[in-house]
Amino acid sequence: MKPFAPKPIRAKRIDREGLEQAALITELRIRMPLVAELIYHVPNGGHRLKKVAADLKDQGVAAGVPDLVLIMARGGYFGLYIEFKATPPNAATVSDSQHKWIRKLNEQGYLAVVCRGHFDAMEQIRAYLRLAPTVVAA
Repeated sequence: MKPFAPKPIRAKRIDREGLEQAALITELRIRMPLVAELIYHVPNGGHRLKKVAADLKDQGVAAGVPDLVLIMARGGYFGLYIEFKATPPNAATVSDSQHKWIRKLNEQGYLAVVCRGHFDAMEQIRAYLRLAPTVVAA
């Protein structure tokens, strides 16, 4: 009989992208409360049971939709979409479905960008906010 051999311990996966995105939202809540009120996360990613994933797909969840949406119209755009990736070297690649959504959103009058980390996202948001408010003619 073999002596007891414990299972190898695997390090827990660290969601660096999630941590950086949470840091961004925290900074927005502190520094730009109005922006924090008007930005939201689209929870498309993550691992789910197949039944839950199928139900969500039936309800309209679409792969590739950017992570964050800022519903402030600026610079002739209707809003800002951010595909958020962790800072390199932990950044994931932008998938084909994400590229397609970014293109579709830009074609429809939104500004859709990829940001690599919290600081890049803050820079993009600040640049977007410097644009003049979009005026919609009634």
